[in-house]
Amino acid sequence: MFILQKRQKDDIMIGMTKKEIILVDKNDNQIGVGEKIKVHQEGNLHRSFSIFVFNSQGQMMLQKRAGTKYHSPGLWTNVCCSHPRPNKDIAQEAKKRLEEEMGFPCPLKDIFTFIYKVELGKLFEHEFDHVFVGKFDGLPQPDKQEVEDWKWISADELRKDVEEHPEKYAFWFKKIFTKVLEYTENAK
Repeated sequence: MFILQKRQKDDIMIGMTKKEIILVDKNDNQIGVGEKIKVHQEGNLHRSFSIFVFNSQGQMMLQKRAGTKYHSPGLWTNVCCSHPRPNKDIAQEAKKRLEEEMGFPCPLKDIFTFIYKVELGKLFEHEFDHVFVGKFDGLPQPDKQEVEDWKWISADELRKDVEEHPEKYAFWFKKIFTKVLEYTENAK
């Protein structure tokens, strides 16, 4: 079993090297492209997106990252994160990736951007992150290679759980979830 899991991680790492992502400056101006694994090894600033989805009761959908993910496996986070492909519209890329990863479409709104950098073992996440929110009341059909589990959670329950068990959540999620909750609460 361990060998299979190790091989799956290796396969993901191999697949990761073939994908190009967009390198940006601190103002989100494209300055080039780079292979995904190399960009993460070197800690280059690159464009990304994070999607937060709420239901009509105001609960946030979370996903638990699959155990085979190349970083932050088994941690709870927002419903979807990824990198737009070069020469593609970021909003369209976000919608496409949400449907691929979680199995449902929904309208998305770009609400803010931020930059963060964190070391994750031998890799770095250094992202200019576009944050999107959407509304959905159905049942997702997640891709099991990406998502181990999912759940709806209220804002109060989430704040309490992150405070009591921060180790269960991805780094970037802990940095931005309160700002997303503030946005949604003020938008009511």
